[in-house]
Amino acid sequence: MDYLFAERMSKTPRSFIREILKVTEHPDIISFAGGLPNPSVFPVEELAQVSKDVITDEGAAALQYATTEGYYPLREWVANRYNSRYGLSVTPEEILITHGSQQSLDLCGKVFIDKGTPVGIEEPGYLGAIQAFSMFEPQFHPIKLESDGPVLNDVQRCMEVDSCKIVYGVPNSQNPSGITWSDTKRKEIAKIISEYDRVFIEDDAYGEIRFRDEYYQPVKKSIPDHVVMNGSFSKIITPGMRMGWICAPEKVMTQLVTAKQATDLHSSILAQRIIYRYLSEYPIDSYIKKITDTYRSQCDCMVKAIRQEFPDSVSYTVPDGGMFLWITLPEGYNSLDIFNKALEEKVAVLPGIPFYTDGGGINTLRLNFTNSSCDQIEEGVRRLSRVLS
Repeated sequence: MDYLFAERMSKTPRSFIREILKVTEHPDIISFAGGLPNPSVFPVEELAQVSKDVITDEGAAALQYATTEGYYPLREWVANRYNSRYGLSVTPEEILITHGSQQSLDLCGKVFIDKGTPVGIEEPGYLGAIQAFSMFEPQFHPIKLESDGPVLNDVQRCMEVDSCKIVYGVPNSQNPSGITWSDTKRKEIAKIISEYDRVFIEDDAYGEIRFRDEYYQPVKKSIPDHVVMNGSFSKIITPGMRMGWICAPEKVMTQLVTAKQATDLHSSILAQRIIYRYLSEYPIDSYIKKITDTYRSQCDCMVKAIRQEFPDSVSYTVPDGGMFLWITLPEGYNSLDIFNKALEEKVAVLPGIPFYTDGGGINTLRLNFTNSSCDQIEEGVRRLSRVLS
């Protein structure tokens, strides 16, 4: 029966994370493998109340078909958030509501990528983007990351030599590395993208989850007409609602709307109205502070445990936001072996290999700190240290 399937399916990897999570669901296992927000901070009671209010007050309008672009007041809220926080000049017409930021990536793939299209992507890069884009059979060109963001020579090469049509990146608390791009790197990359008249897909799923007070200017601030920016309510409200958005220039937005109409007509209008009612009635910045305070504490706990337990030959990133940190093991270590041996110790980690498009990352791991208590983090790191030692 295999001959009946589209050729692209054989070239699209299954989600390594989703497959691993099946193995790590046993209650005895401490898991650093997933990317789950901490459920203890979910606004359960508030969402229960506003959900009831939406059904009661808005009735049939909340249960009917809706426009592809999304609920206008919610799009207006997103635009105003960009404008007030970053000084952008975004209008609601430049916002498209999506089923999470993962659908945003899928729509970008539909709009920009043909078979063989050169695509620049961070190395290591976000696994969800690699999987979404792989459906359209691009030619990936890795752009290496250093401590303050992408290597500029790699970005230049991507334009001059590889003729990349688009570049994808996560400037804030990157998944998987936890690295945040410096202001200098953002401005230099904006110059390169603009000079070659290309598109930068700026994935900002973690932009609000900052452990420090400062917020970096998005790349979109420098080159608004060359940037498609993705955002998500999954990290600042709850992932189960599956609500995200795309912010894009008018010409790009026209294509994105057409692509979404062919995909699902529109995202859940009920979920959109519930989220908007929540944002209207509760102070979102206070809730985001609660999230960041919790994640900062968990991150600090993991970094401290790693410093105390891991061999000196192991290097790691220290994130200033987000949900992940990145481990680089000495040459000769194989993260798949580490994964299997760690499961024997009842701790789960995520090998770094699927975050590379060129077969690299053999000796790397991604650790998630947001879905474990400090006691679990300390014990899990001790177990992992025994494996490494």
